[in-house]
Amino acid sequence: MRFSHTRPVPLLRCALAAATFALCSPLLSAQTYKTQEHAFRVVKLIEGLEHPWGLAFLPDGRKLVTERPGRLRVVGTDGRLEARPVDGLPPIAAHGQGGLLDVALHPRFADNRLVYVSFTARGASGVGTEVAHGTLAGSRLENVKVIFRQDPKGTTGRHFGSRLVFDREGHLYITLGDRGDMDRAQRPDDHAGSVIRLHDDGRVPRDNPFVGKPGWRPEKFTLGNRNMQGATLHPGTGMLWTHEHGPQGGDEINVIRAGVNYGWPVITHGVNYVIGTRIGEGTHKPGMAQPLHYWVPSIAPSGMAFYTGDRFPRWRGDLFVGALRDQMLVRLRLDGEKVLREERMLQNALGRIRDVRNGPDGYLYLLTDDSNGVLARLEPIPN
Repeated sequence: MRFSHTRPVPLLRCALAAATFALCSPLLSAQTYKTQEHAFRVVKLIEGLEHPWGLAFLPDGRKLVTERPGRLRVVGTDGRLEARPVDGLPPIAAHGQGGLLDVALHPRFADNRLVYVSFTARGASGVGTEVAHGTLAGSRLENVKVIFRQDPKGTTGRHFGSRLVFDREGHLYITLGDRGDMDRAQRPDDHAGSVIRLHDDGRVPRDNPFVGKPGWRPEKFTLGNRNMQGATLHPGTGMLWTHEHGPQGGDEINVIRAGVNYGWPVITHGVNYVIGTRIGEGTHKPGMAQPLHYWVPSIAPSGMAFYTGDRFPRWRGDLFVGALRDQMLVRLRLDGEKVLREERMLQNALGRIRDVRNGPDGYLYLLTDDSNGVLARLEPIPN
C-alpha cells in the first residue's frame, strides 16, 4: 500500500528572526511540501555540483561531497562550497557510471582523521572499483593508500556499486556491482556482484564466511548482488541493509548476512530490457535469499538512510531511499524486516536523487545527480 504523492504548497516567506534567517541564507531556495506525517521545506544549500555522488559530515560542521568526475569538495561551516577541491586523491578513471563515488569517515575520525573514498580505477583487466583512505589535513589527503582493488576489473562502464559503511565493530563494507556482466555475480573467485567485508586497513577478517574455502575470494561477504548503490546500518540491530538496481523491475532491499546468496542472475523479479523476457530461473530458488522488499516497475534506487533524528519525530525509524527514476524520495514504514507502507515524495520536484543521509543535526540531506547537481536539506515546518 502506498501513501498518496506529496504535493507542494506555496513557498513560505522568511521571517526576520535570526533563527529563521539561517534557513534563507545565500544560495538557498526553498519549496514547501505536505506529506502524510510531516510538512517540510526543501532547502537548496549548494547548486552547481557536477554529478555529486556521496556525502559525509565532518565533526567540525563541514561536509565532504564527491563529484563523479573525480573531485572531493568541501562545504564550509558557513554553508558555502570551498572553491578548491581536496588535493591528494589517487588516480581516478571517470568511465561511464564510474568515477569518484562514495566517501566515509573512519569511526574514530576525531583521533585519526582518516577519510575513505571509493572510486573507479584502471588496471590490467580494465576498470573497476577501488577503495583508498588518507589522512585529512586541511584541504589535502595525506598518506593515501589503496586498501582494496576489485579483481578482475572489466571493460564496460556499468554497475560499479559502490557504497562504504562501517559497522559497530569497525569492519568496512564495500558494495560492488556485477560490472554489467551478470554471471560474474555467482562466481566465487570474482569480487563483482558482492558485498566485501574488510578491517579498516584492508585486511580480511578471519570470520569472513569464505575464508579458507578453496576457489573463493576471502574478501567476499555475500554473492548474487546486481548493483548496490545504497547501504546503511539498521539503528537497532546494527545489521547492514542494502538496495540494488534490478533489470527493468526487481529493484531490491536486502538485509546483508554472512555467506548468503542473493540470487542474481539466477532469480530476479525483473525482466530483460526492451524484449521483456524472463531472466534466469524465475523468482525463487532454494538456497537463494528473497529480498525484504522489491519494486516492479523499477524506481532506480540510489542512496539510503534510516531516519534517527528529532526534527521529524513521526519519521523516526523509517527508511528513506533516493530514486533516480521519477526523481523522488521514497519513505518506507517498517515493522522489523517487513515493509508496512510506502510514501513517494518530491516526485519530479528536485531531480534524480543520488544520495540520502541522516545528518548529525537531525535533518535529512539529499544529493541530486546532475551536471548542475544540488545538495539539499529537508527542514520541518511546524504545525
